[in-house]
Amino acid sequence: MRKRFPSVLLSVFFAEMGLLLIVFPWIEIWERNFFTRLSPTLTSVLLNYFFRGAVSGLGIINLWFSLSEILSIGKSISEIEK
Repeated sequence: MRKRFPSVLLSVFFAEMGLLLIVFPWIEIWERNFFTRLSPTLTSVLLNYFFRGAVSGLGIINLWFSLSEILSIGKSISEIEK
């Protein structure tokens, strides 16, 4: 159990970061943050739909890593039970 705890913690971290990166670019807070007030050029980049999609794509990759980590934990549990 102790050896699996870091893996479980890592998979939970990847899942939370993935969900945050998928959802956050599309809510209103994204449009009104500190970085959008710094410069008009930065604002146009941050509000670009392609940039938002790229950030959401990173979230999908994080969810993929989380799923693979969960599957490896399940595989190790099934090997221990045999």
